[in-house]
Amino acid sequence: MSDKVYVFDTTLRDGEQVPGCQLSTPEKIEIAKELETLGVDVIEAGFPISSPMDFNSVIEISKAVNDPIICALTRSVEKDIDFAADALKYAKRKRIHTGIGSSDYHIKYKFKSDRERILERAVAATKYAKKYVEDVEFYCEDAGRTENEYLARMVEAVIAAGATVVNIPDTTGYCLPEEYGEKIKFLKENVKGIDNAIISCHCHNDLGLATANTMAGVLNGARQVEVTINGIGERAGNTSLEEVAMIMKTHKDVDLHTNIKSQHIYALSLLVSKMMRMPVQPNKAIVGRNAFAHSSGIHQDGVIKHRENYEILDPEDVGIPQSSIILTARSGKAALKYHLDRLGYELEEARVEEVYQEFLKMADEKKDVTDEDLIVLVEGALPEGGVKLKNVQIICGESVFPSATVELEVNNELVHASATGTGSIDAAFRAVDEMLGETFDMDEFLVQSMGNRNDDGKVHLRVKYQDQHYMGFGVHQDIIIASVKAYVDAINKIASVKNKAIKVSA
Repeated sequence: MSDKVYVFDTTLRDGEQVPGCQLSTPEKIEIAKELETLGVDVIEAGFPISSPMDFNSVIEISKAVNDPIICALTRSVEKDIDFAADALKYAKRKRIHTGIGSSDYHIKYKFKSDRERILERAVAATKYAKKYVEDVEFYCEDAGRTENEYLARMVEAVIAAGATVVNIPDTTGYCLPEEYGEKIKFLKENVKGIDNAIISCHCHNDLGLATANTMAGVLNGARQVEVTINGIGERAGNTSLEEVAMIMKTHKDVDLHTNIKSQHIYALSLLVSKMMRMPVQPNKAIVGRNAFAHSSGIHQDGVIKHRENYEILDPEDVGIPQSSIILTARSGKAALKYHLDRLGYELEEARVEEVYQEFLKMADEKKDVTDEDLIVLVEGALPEGGVKLKNVQIICGESVFPSATVELEVNNELVHASATGTGSIDAAFRAVDEMLGETFDMDEFLVQSMGNRNDDGKVHLRVKYQDQHYMGFGVHQDIIIASVKAYVDAINKIASVKNKAIKVSA
């Protein structure tokens, strides 16, 4: 039986500290429920004393979630701990996470104190939190830059005071993996009573080493990882949940496991990205748009023949339906035929060769060749778009629900509909959906900023339909109109590629 590694998710606390990414309480509750579905063991729901909204969020998440431990952060201050205990009163399983700086940087410059007095505060805070809850986690802030002998004294002292988990944060992302791993090993070998507590890794990504350091800690005896969805967090971010979970799932030889149901990873990544208004970089491991995309002809041929030639992960394991074979000037005939077959074209080898030669000319002129481009290559032209945008009217303001009335021309018939939404663009999209009787799932949205007020705005978006993705593009001085144009553009592409007649909803 492999060792279990507990997953402590801090998306809603450390992750939410990213400027501009604050969440409302209902948004936090939605993410918390999805984290429960994902299988995390601990949800750090907030820092209750920091604001009334954070306090209330911890309360409401405690009510909404059943299985994971709900954790609240504090400083080594009695008032903080009082607030945390009050916020956790509805939690079925509760943990107070208290702590103090352990490095000489923090002791001297942050607290203007000395090592002995800081040790006294650490023990006092642990004992005080223990009066409220059995499960107390203690963090030794900036442990990555703390001298190991002093760190061991602090860890030993708080375990003796009742800490059930001790967090060893590389707060500034300073450590090298070997150094961080040795730090955990030193604690495991030199702290009296170390087996009475779980050692936890909390690593930051300032030097791009958060995941590597976390895994080094786990391989040296730590059994809890503190992580965020998409690796979001202060400065360069935290350790990425999806990376650590999939490393352990892929490297079965390390004899470690988590309770993460990895098929839910991608959907939760998209949800967090959308709610926090923080796009995932395309080359992000596991969940980036290009994580399972192949554009090199050699790679494409290898993946088509046998996926594991170039993929150590099955995309379905993280909730992505399939790999993407991207058509570019570097693609080979195997990739072209793969897409032609997918679109329903059964062509003779000679005809495939003809289309391939035309494809190469097109690919030299375009960055990517799309499904609709292939239809043009085979058929000579695309069917004329069935939907045209005629007019958009928006009502919005501080005291009204955003609403939109959209007029379309569908197969030469003028139709219109009105809808409300979370914002003006959402309302306009809903109006389009209402007219067409279908909902098109948008999972990517990019606005190119306008240089000055007279410039056109450009919107690129991506719509998912029947497990395929379709890009839409729109241009207009009004960014809402540009957005609706892009949405309609994507819908027309769906219609042409799927040979699907667009009809007005009855």
